[in-house]
Amino acid sequence: MKLGAIDIGSNAMRLLISEVVDGPEGQPEFVKQSLVRVPIRLGMDVFEIGRISEGKAEKLVQSIQAYKLLLEVYDVPHLKACATAAMRDAANGPELIERIKRETGISIEIITGQQEAAFIYENHVAENLNSDESYLYIDVGGGSTELTFFSDGKLVAKESFNIGTIRLLKDQVEESVWNEMKNFIRTKTSGYHHITAIGSGGNINKVFSLSKRKEGKPLTLELLRNYYKEFSSLNMEQRRTLYKLREDRADVIVPALLIYINVMRWADTEEIFVPKIGLADGLINILYHDVVRKALSE
Repeated sequence: MKLGAIDIGSNAMRLLISEVVDGPEGQPEFVKQSLVRVPIRLGMDVFEIGRISEGKAEKLVQSIQAYKLLLEVYDVPHLKACATAAMRDAANGPELIERIKRETGISIEIITGQQEAAFIYENHVAENLNSDESYLYIDVGGGSTELTFFSDGKLVAKESFNIGTIRLLKDQVEESVWNEMKNFIRTKTSGYHHITAIGSGGNINKVFSLSKRKEGKPLTLELLRNYYKEFSSLNMEQRRTLYKLREDRADVIVPALLIYINVMRWADTEEIFVPKIGLADGLINILYHDVVRKALSE
């Protein structure tokens, strides 16, 4: 079974195509066939002028048309497409969703921050870790950060905050929102035993890659702080040249590190695992179960 997921974020949009195969004991395994990322950066418009400009709207429609062709080439019969913070905040978001449907035939759902946190949680990465531990998912995007906390294998709390890399670049995050996040973390994690962080998002994946850590080994809070200090001392061109970063990564990696560092500090955790998961992976997981349920009911 082939499945597709489109994630339209505030910094970039992604198409993930996966094939589901039978794993050990009949459990489904999701094999990645293709991942296509386009850095449209909708948040650069939305978090400054409150709407998506015609230029970016046109690029978005063209990207969806390209994704549609890829889905056809890969013979993907099932698709789930969602948009997050930038589209949520854009005054012309609903209008653009209608245009995409009209011109491409693809339906896109604008999801809430709570839904986004829940969809990321659908990856169930922590099920493969120690069930006696406490884990905090941290997913940092361009427009928002989703936090999901669970302990002893049970969901404790999840929340979305309008603190994202592009919002920070645009100086659009007030101190009160930082305080809301800090209070949420300290309140919800209070009294729980040792907490380990799980990070997702393109920026933490890039830091993991730069660190040369072996797959499955965590990054430390100290290492993130060192990278933050190093990147902050460099200008954009230096970051691109010295660390081989794309332009659309070189600017957002600094605010991203600030978010991860603050969350880990407030949660009193020293380590973060980076299993290369994201919203698109969660959408694939949900889509698979929807398809199976529908097949069983027919």
